[in-house]
Amino acid sequence: MNVTSYPCPLPDGSSAEEYALAFKRGAAQRLLIIPALFDEGHRMRRLCIDVMRRLDGSGIDCILPDLPGTNESKADLGTLALADWAAAASAAASHFGATHVLAIRGGGLVVPAGLPGWRYGPVKGASLLRTLIRARVLSSRDAGREENGEGLLIEAQEHGIELAGYRLSAAMVQQMQAAQPNAELAEIEQDLLGGSPLWLRAEPDADAAQADALAAYLTMAIRG
Repeated sequence: MNVTSYPCPLPDGSSAEEYALAFKRGAAQRLLIIPALFDEGHRMRRLCIDVMRRLDGSGIDCILPDLPGTNESKADLGTLALADWAAAASAAASHFGATHVLAIRGGGLVVPAGLPGWRYGPVKGASLLRTLIRARVLSSRDAGREENGEGLLIEAQEHGIELAGYRLSAAMVQQMQAAQPNAELAEIEQDLLGGSPLWLRAEPDADAAQADALAAYLTMAIRG
């Protein structure tokens, strides 16, 4: 595994180099993994890397790009919209010559057009927003403040909002509220992996059995 980068378009028309983790041996099959979004991305990152290691052992190249405004990115998340993440995913697919895509959870909202692949745990953008808003309401209640989820959503759509430590622009909120997971990708059911979904865990976690199952399925599907 190595750390590399790809040129990512920014809303002002410029571009920036964003990081990506990659297993590259010049294989004919190259899988782009679009990560889960927000806190779910942290909970699922170990699974992504474990799957990538297994696919590398099967002779399949894998790339896990950072989206702008996340991880080590210097881009200001508060200036971005969902369309900017979609543009970043497309740029990564083109730069690395991806032949297939795996979209995890909210990653299914920003899938590049024209790539065959799969969606694991797809979720509507509105559902992700509700989860983030619910977490803020509960956190505020613990701190002795009362906030209303419906009121927060209205505020967010008009002025943007900070949720779970993420500053989201009004455009991001509006686009997420309307976004649906890519319906052209085949869905991978949790039953195939077994166990409970890692995005529901309280903290980032690993599950070797789930990584084995997902990597085995992808290897067979990619090889046809």
